[in-house]
Amino acid sequence: MRWGIYSLAFILAACTSKQANVFLTTPDAKQLLALQPAVNAVKDTAVINIRIDTALQYQEIEGFGAAMTGSSAYVMQQYMSLNQRDSLLFELFDLERGIGINYIRMSIGASDFSVAPYSYDDMPPGKRDDSLLHFSIGRDSMLLPVLKQVVAINPGIHIMGTPWSPPGWMKTSDKLEGGSLRADAYDVYARYFVKYLKTFGDNGIKITALTVQNEPQYEASYPSMKMTASEQAVFIKDHLGPMLVREGLKPEIMLFDHNWNSPEYPISILDDTAVAKYATGAAFHCYEGAVGAMSQVHAAHPEKGLYFTECSGGSWAPSFADNLQYMVGNLLIGTVNNWSKNVLLWNMALDEYNGPTTNQADTASKVNRGCMTCRGVVTVQSTNGTVTKNIEYYALGHFSRFVRPGALRVYSSLIKGLANTAFLNKDGSRVLVVLNTSKEDRLFSVQDGTVVYPYLLKAGAVSTIILK
Repeated sequence: MRWGIYSLAFILAACTSKQANVFLTTPDAKQLLALQPAVNAVKDTAVINIRIDTALQYQEIEGFGAAMTGSSAYVMQQYMSLNQRDSLLFELFDLERGIGINYIRMSIGASDFSVAPYSYDDMPPGKRDDSLLHFSIGRDSMLLPVLKQVVAINPGIHIMGTPWSPPGWMKTSDKLEGGSLRADAYDVYARYFVKYLKTFGDNGIKITALTVQNEPQYEASYPSMKMTASEQAVFIKDHLGPMLVREGLKPEIMLFDHNWNSPEYPISILDDTAVAKYATGAAFHCYEGAVGAMSQVHAAHPEKGLYFTECSGGSWAPSFADNLQYMVGNLLIGTVNNWSKNVLLWNMALDEYNGPTTNQADTASKVNRGCMTCRGVVTVQSTNGTVTKNIEYYALGHFSRFVRPGALRVYSSLIKGLANTAFLNKDGSRVLVVLNTSKEDRLFSVQDGTVVYPYLLKAGAVSTIILK
């Protein structure tokens, strides 16, 4: 009866000539980022649930995407034909033919999702290369052509570089796994970053952002390194920051790059103004803690940016409906509403065995020192190169396709059962993403200036509404 009353109010209200475009994904996966009939604006309704106010502006958005890991590049190069790879990259990075991903993360050297462990300057045990004479990105022979093709499709794409480990000879462990940065290696490690930026730049790949260390509070059996907040502060303020300035290099420098449960780590570093002048902000992962930690850092240092740089779905959560709720509600709407300027998921592409991964020569063997159950944004079959678009693809697409770099997050009413966030693009269009978190279909309306758009959203579904 309630819906009937509201629907009648909508019908009786005087219509305007304005329309909103709507794209829908439903929890039963029958509608996947699917264009819906346009919604006509009306002058008034019986109820207004979500009000957009573009005068109340928050952070600027840099982009949405995932990591182009060594494993992602491998499956694209080894399992796919040229035509298959072209088609996939356009579906990922092109705005007309795909979802327009505009931000990627790559590892500096190997991560746990590389075919083998390596750095750009490996030496025999006990040997050093302080002059970096042996520096080479040759082990990225699978990755570099893919990156070049991505840049050709989307020339303005943001690319973030993150090390899982420095070369082993720079570390107390003398190997890629575990340990910490040697006190006498801070300067050469800063020069290693400079070589990385320049070498990729010479190959047509502009690195726009850096994090100093992936997950610095965790030592693993794959390339990894512990780095305390005080160590990271010293490295940035006394070595990396000044060296980048001298070299005329201007990537964003993001602190931390680890879980939500330790906001004090980046806060303590940013409290040091000698570090803060070089740091753009702080980056977070999803695996521990809660998304509100990002707002804690914003409250302490509102002048700095917040970034969300990794979260993976996997076979531990097989339900499409549950993943849609978590990814859109927590990782996308949640992080952006807690001041994130970007949202990055983990692997862009993996095979049907969730690999290949570090020390996993044969995907069928499932030997893996890292995550054995992580899922890519897409899955590429090792036997024939066919692609399955996973929930991650559609969740990202609800944002990356419509919220363009340079957009501003703007005010939208917070309504119980209708998680939402709104943006103002540079072209003046407004974008509202709404997730129905309730178990019932919800009839609501959106006020945009002087007009109102009525809409019925199915239980558990997400809609992106574009207003022009």
